[in-house]
Amino acid sequence: MRPLELCPASRLARLRGVLADIDDTITTDGRLRADAYMAMEAIQTAGLLLIPITGRPAGWCDHIARMWPVDAVVGENGAFWFRYDHQARQMRRQFVADEQTRRHHSERLRRIAAEVLQQVPNAKISADQLYREADLAIDFCEDVERLPDTQIEQIVTIMRNHGLTVKVSSIHVNGWFGSYDKLTTTRELLTTAFGRREEALREEFAYIGDSPNDEPMFEFFDCTVGVANVADFAQRMRHLPRYVTDHRGGSGFAQFARVLTHAIASSHD
Repeated sequence: MRPLELCPASRLARLRGVLADIDDTITTDGRLRADAYMAMEAIQTAGLLLIPITGRPAGWCDHIARMWPVDAVVGENGAFWFRYDHQARQMRRQFVADEQTRRHHSERLRRIAAEVLQQVPNAKISADQLYREADLAIDFCEDVERLPDTQIEQIVTIMRNHGLTVKVSSIHVNGWFGSYDKLTTTRELLTTAFGRREEALREEFAYIGDSPNDEPMFEFFDCTVGVANVADFAQRMRHLPRYVTDHRGGSGFAQFARVLTHAIASSHD
């Protein structure tokens, strides 16, 4: 990972959009701070698409798509995308699995959750599980004392033994039935809802994130950035971002937005 300042301005100026994780990338210590919110607005004002790609639940993503300065949102690690049409006052929702399949999976996920809590009693089901449509989120440090890595790995193993796809974020272990992830649904969103060419996605969009569940994005896109706290997970990751900010969390996201918008403005001079 190289310092963000080494990313060529000419490379940034060619971007058509920014894809960004939320927790500990746009947020800082669980909060959306003013500098990060203003950075989102600055990216949109510069004429770029801005799409959060998050593990957060459908209930949160409905709010995000409606009220944040974003163009769409991918949620639950790729289970769906939401896009709100402000002019028509209509939310467009696209899920990977149909409603009947999601209900069936929900029953199975509840049984798996009970097993996780029995074997790892210090873990908890995420407080936002109530608002989820397609995955199971086990909290290992958001509203509980951080679990040791051995217990996090134990949770991962239990989920995988039940046939779940499993990803570790900065706060949760997420598991779901299906082979989708952040990348597969993001590519589908960009090509179908925004009409972008599949072969151009790699160069036209930047991705910024912070943890192992961002690895598919770090591997695929040419312009990838980690906020400084990505270093906390570097030893657990095979695919790291090309560049890293000086600052952690939302402050790092704001730093990236400043560098990006400056590069775009300079290219127009």
